[in-house]
Amino acid sequence: MSTIGRSASDRARQEADIEVINRQRMYSVDRASVANLARAVLARIGQSQAGMAVTFIGDRKMRRLNREYRGIDAPTDVLSFAYGNPGELGDVVISTATAARQAEGLGLPFDVEVKHLVIHGTLHLAGYDHETDNGEMKRLENRLRRDLLR
Repeated sequence: MSTIGRSASDRARQEADIEVINRQRMYSVDRASVANLARAVLARIGQSQAGMAVTFIGDRKMRRLNREYRGIDAPTDVLSFAYGNPGELGDVVISTATAARQAEGLGLPFDVEVKHLVIHGTLHLAGYDHETDNGEMKRLENRLRRDLLR
């Protein structure tokens, strides 16, 4: 669909506002690629107008967040903080150090593991929960990986 002849506000309503923030310096992150992937995931699950943020941090900050919000005193790969607002879904936070360790353990390039975590975190923001949904989120996540990460 062409954007010619439509106002900027009309175009903005049709495309998700994705903010990507890099608060670490250990690993290079392709912010545009992350934003495009998050936007594609939202479009595929029928939430193309919703906004969100993806923030990259180190293990020390992730450990603090994980302890504060989940009661687990260790870093984790990804946390999602849903706002409960359909227009602005929330924040996905990714630890690049944990992602790098996982990538190495799985034999994946770092950027592929980051993409997996972006998909996973975005689905959580949209209300999917792999711990309670009898495999629905995992099946969707696998389909999105197959379709979007070729």
